[in-house]
Amino acid sequence: MKIVDPHFNGVNSGHYAPGVISNGMVYVSGQLSLDPDTREVCKDDIRAHARQALENVDRVLKAAGSDRTKVVQCRVYTTKGEYWGPVNEEYAAYFGDHRPARIVVTVPELHFGCLVEIEAVAEL
Repeated sequence: MKIVDPHFNGVNSGHYAPGVISNGMVYVSGQLSLDPDTREVCKDDIRAHARQALENVDRVLKAAGSDRTKVVQCRVYTTKGEYWGPVNEEYAAYFGDHRPARIVVTVPELHFGCLVEIEAVAEL
């Protein structure tokens, strides 16, 4: 097992790794819709929240030596069912023709007031 360090500048006090490599797979911890360098929560609309979370996933994947084309599964959490459409559109733009397995879960709230959190599993 190897810990993935995407060199986020912000201090995160949570007891977890942003990513872990194990048996040829990369496990990306849930990435919130906040800037990991400043720890500022996205202030824009739901689309911007989705893009920020996906960019954070991308940084962890790249630090692990993988990329979005190797993602096999994602879990997407959002705070309102009405966000599903815009989040799906941003997700589709991010992945293009690649279609990993996925679940979208509506939750009452996410940490720091974020509107989106995304975790991923990818091949190396």
